Amino acid sequence: MNNFLRLNNISKHFNNEKKIKVLKNLSFSFNKGKMYSLMGPSGSGKSTLLNLISLIDKPTLGSIKFNNELVNLTNNKKNDIFRAKNIGIVYQQNNLLPDFTALENVYLANLSINNKDSAVNKAKDLLKKIGLSNRLNHFPSQLSGGECQRVAIARAIINDPEIILADEPTGSLDLNTAKEIFKLLENQKKPNRLIIFATHNRFFANKADLLLEMSDGNIKSSYA
Repeated sequence: MNNFLRLNNISKHFNNEKKIKVLKNLSFSFNKGKMYSLMGPSGSGKSTLLNLISLIDKPTLGSIKFNNELVNLTNNKKNDIFRAKNIGIVYQQNNLLPDFTALENVYLANLSINNKDSAVNKAKDLLKKIGLSNRLNHFPSQLSGGECQRVAIARAIINDPEIILADEPTGSLDLNTAKEIFKLLENQKKPNRLIIFATHNRFFANKADLLLEMSDGNIKSSYA
């Protein structure tokens, strides 16, 4: 779908001791069936942009549309439900719950739309598909970095989201493990899904359908 996600004149300011303008009048359209990479120096706005798309944060100015429907940025409850059902998020630091097993970390994300038995079965199936069937009852502290990221990806996709957002998903991994994790992310491409990931690694960035270079709070160029 063309223009599935439309950002219009997005600006984001943070007020600490002085106003910091992170994003400045950014406009861009993202299409389903595509994988986009975000590159740029630290502070260029990559993570901030992903947080706005995920509706975790709100822009200071500008508008966001999904499926040509304007997001009401003041309706936190509706946006939280939309995120739970439609957006999967993978972070550099996997953000797994340390006191829960791999299986629990994954199936808990499905409880908002499924009963427990269905959620557990779906989580087991996903973890088996990504090679972790023998690690279901292990806690994050008992897993390697690559295994933790596999769990994080399973958690992100258990609700079959329309959008997957990944913020430096391979940034803390060695190269061989990073390649395995990126391949797993790449395999999540579907005609009805949009994937956007931020990275400092041009090798991975170049594997996207479109590479977006960010600088000074905006998308300065794009490369297919």
